[in-house]
Amino acid sequence: MMNILISNDDGYLAPGILELAKTMKRFGKVTVVAPERNHSGASNSLTLQQPLRIHQVQEGVYFVTGTPSDCVHISLTGLLSDKPDLVLSGINCGHNMGDDVLYSGTVAAAMEGFLFGYPSFAFSQIEKGWAYLDSASKVAENIIESYIENPLSGPFLLNVNIPNKSITDLKPVLVTRLGRRHTAQPVIEQINPRGEKIYWMGAAGDAKDNAEGTDFWAVEHDHVSMTPLQVDMTNYERLDEVNRWWRSFINP
Repeated sequence: MMNILISNDDGYLAPGILELAKTMKRFGKVTVVAPERNHSGASNSLTLQQPLRIHQVQEGVYFVTGTPSDCVHISLTGLLSDKPDLVLSGINCGHNMGDDVLYSGTVAAAMEGFLFGYPSFAFSQIEKGWAYLDSASKVAENIIESYIENPLSGPFLLNVNIPNKSITDLKPVLVTRLGRRHTAQPVIEQINPRGEKIYWMGAAGDAKDNAEGTDFWAVEHDHVSMTPLQVDMTNYERLDEVNRWWRSFINP
């Protein structure tokens, strides 16, 4: 019987996490530890300047007054007496592809599990609104069942994006790389009731690299996209170039 920890960035009452938790009970004990409110775009931020409160809503369900990363971090460093076998995040209301993964609280929650050495999955629907959520949950169920029957070695982080379609209309899962986006749309300037300027972030840029093999291409063609992610952001191709550049200054 597996222990499964589930978090998200939409909040503990979001339909996506409720559906995912219900589905995962087939595989064992499910514990939900999620933010009290929506934290979309929180990335990997941890709350370090103020204490966090944890509230138990019911057996196996907690909310935290913090970020998605806070939720998983606290779960793995003190809240849970039984450590999980899997860390899941989602199902998110909206895609997390390409450059999105740098900002995504959904991916960050799963990444926190990965950083602690646990197999971790992030699940997202492409479109907002929760249409065909039952199908997305079935996709997650199939993927987790496949992992249990034939586990991958070592800790890993898989980012899964699911088109909002019925399970019968979805095409098979494709293992993909991250695509890239164009730069974001311009900031939106408004005036608040006090006459002060306020600013809203512009929408994310359209896909720039959506070639075959990317997550963007997969979902555009009704496939589920599954991308293995890593934390090491070192640009190994430029190590030698930067080393030579720096040495030219210290050893002219």
